[in-house]
Amino acid sequence: MKRILLQLDSDSHPSSFDAVTAIDGGVDQLLPYGNVSAVNVVSLVQGAMFTRSPKDLHNTAIFLGGSNVEAGESLMKRIQEQFFGPIRVSVMMDSNGCNTTASAAVIYSQSHMKLEKAQAVVLGGTGPVGRRVARLLALQGSRVRVVSRQLERAQQVCRTIDGKTGLFEPAALNDEVPIDDLIADAEIIVAAGAAGVEFCKLENLRKFKKLQVVIDLNAVSPLGIEGIESSDKARKVDHLICYGAVGVGGLKMRLHHQMISKLFESNDQIFDTNAIFEAGLKLL
Repeated sequence: MKRILLQLDSDSHPSSFDAVTAIDGGVDQLLPYGNVSAVNVVSLVQGAMFTRSPKDLHNTAIFLGGSNVEAGESLMKRIQEQFFGPIRVSVMMDSNGCNTTASAAVIYSQSHMKLEKAQAVVLGGTGPVGRRVARLLALQGSRVRVVSRQLERAQQVCRTIDGKTGLFEPAALNDEVPIDDLIADAEIIVAAGAAGVEFCKLENLRKFKKLQVVIDLNAVSPLGIEGIESSDKARKVDHLICYGAVGVGGLKMRLHHQMISKLFESNDQIFDTNAIFEAGLKLL
């Protein structure tokens, strides 16, 4: 029986990146759908659920993509509402590559330093990837400073992720608060801002002796941290270990391929941020 993957995308055109990755992950038949909403997703999911017997449903799965991560999260919830008893299929949510990218960044960080009680700074921490990096770092026991241009946005994200542990600190980067004040005590910095936003220079970071790992997840020039190269993969600059987007991307792609394959192991799996991260830990 063929392994069928429904690629559900909130954008008009389903992502070619996600389609190629799905095929490379071992999918026999890819069914891509664009403009998927909370309304029309119901019939798509029911079509996947009711066309095969329960014992064969592990051969059908759903991948949620698209550039709008909030839409992806809403669709994830709506899809799960359709399941009952053994009538269900496995689902992976990775809109805008948010979960696989964040997981790869934190896994690489953990390979170089102990994250428990470490001071982390996530620049651009209110974006889809940044907030997942922040959450995963906190789950490893790091204290996480979530940095945004607007303090209100940083505060909102910290409350949304977890307002009770005390591991999250919102902060604003603006003309009144220089970057040095926000990173002086950092042991790890992850830049996850929008394309074209430069936060700081690698040359300046070399003076911070507590800093160990620097990761820039922006692949589009100008990068978030000037002096980082996209291809950097554990490049040493004095005492700093540096990663660029392409350097992180190798693990991200391996993880993406593996999760697509794992979707077909059973029909009851939900691959969200935490599940994808846990799977990625086994790849290094």
